[in-house]
Amino acid sequence: MTQLLLFNVFNGLIVGAFYALMALGLSLILNLSGVINFAHGGFLAIGAYIAFTLIPYVGFWGALVLAPLLTALLGLVVERFLIRRLYGRDPLYSLLLTFGLAYIFEDGTRYIWGAQSLPFPIPGWLNIPLSTEFFFLTGYRLFMVVLVAVAVAGLFFILNRTRLGMRIRAGTLDLETVSVLGVNVRILRNLNFGLGIYLAGLAGVLAAGMLGLQPTIGTSLIMPSFVAIIVGGLGSLPGTLLGGLLIGVASGLATMFIPSASEAIMYILMAVVLLVRPRGLLGEEGRTQ
Repeated sequence: MTQLLLFNVFNGLIVGAFYALMALGLSLILNLSGVINFAHGGFLAIGAYIAFTLIPYVGFWGALVLAPLLTALLGLVVERFLIRRLYGRDPLYSLLLTFGLAYIFEDGTRYIWGAQSLPFPIPGWLNIPLSTEFFFLTGYRLFMVVLVAVAVAGLFFILNRTRLGMRIRAGTLDLETVSVLGVNVRILRNLNFGLGIYLAGLAGVLAAGMLGLQPTIGTSLIMPSFVAIIVGGLGSLPGTLLGGLLIGVASGLATMFIPSASEAIMYILMAVVLLVRPRGLLGEEGRTQ
């Protein structure tokens, strides 16, 4: 019983780490640009497929480094030529644009790499369980948790210790004042969008190593990521991180005790949080207005 409980909690933490990584990128873009990026899951899938294509040439570790960067570069191009034209307009326009992009990305990956699932090669030694008793604790799963933790720590370091990060945080609070002070808001939004997409690309590479490759890999992660933002609170990156981990663990425990509710549990959790605290666990007052 204890081993089964640990198995589901650890699986929940891994899934929650994916949710958190995705949600942090979504939250970065939403907080500064006001764009509800439904194409985020598509960027995740593209990152995974780019890594799959690069592995025969640069190996797993090279693909892990290059694929998120190339995905972020694609994000910079999309923001520059598509998203930027919709700033200042009704948010519905950007929502519809990114919704359409999500379908384009999904069909594009299906056309290029095929509709069938593909195995994602990772170093064999990472698949070996670290313990015979805890067979589910493989090197790859532990590596994923550590890498997500490092990525999140790196993100918070950028936001709190670098000039770019301080401008992003200031722009989130008052973009007009930041512009008046001489900051190029177009470049700031572009780099912020690229940073958010980088996190999606990284999540894609990690998710592919555990779930395998399929064109809909991002679709299954996008809605839980939005739920994580709502649970954690709009405008709060620590809240988004907490929300992702909470819904991941809740889904893992539900799989053990109420399997039929394993997918619905995150929406139930969201409803309870909103009833008790409408702005989310760590959300800012007035952010949802």
